Amino acid sequence: MVTISVLLTIELPASHSLKEKRAVIRSLVERLRSRLRLSAAEVGLQDHVGRAQVGFAVVSGDLGTALSLADAARRFADDALLGEGEVIDVAVEETVLD
Repeated sequence: MVTISVLLTIELPASHSLKEKRAVIRSLVERLRSRLRLSAAEVGLQDHVGRAQVGFAVVSGDLGTALSLADAARRFADDALLGEGEVIDVAVEETVLD
């Protein structure tokens, strides 16, 4: 079994209130969950207006499939945030259990 945990740090220059920020982040998290069937959540910087951290996890039977899905989710997040925000940092952790 392989798990990949990804932490995205997102810059949201167009958000001027926590309400605006949360609308963008909530939409991204819900689309990651529904379209890519991933576990996803806003996991950090909840009270910071201009930045957010979103985490998601991939579980698979093999490393290639897990990496492919994690990469697809990262590209999806970039596309979903177009015009509203930008991913400025990505942290990835892989765990392989035999």
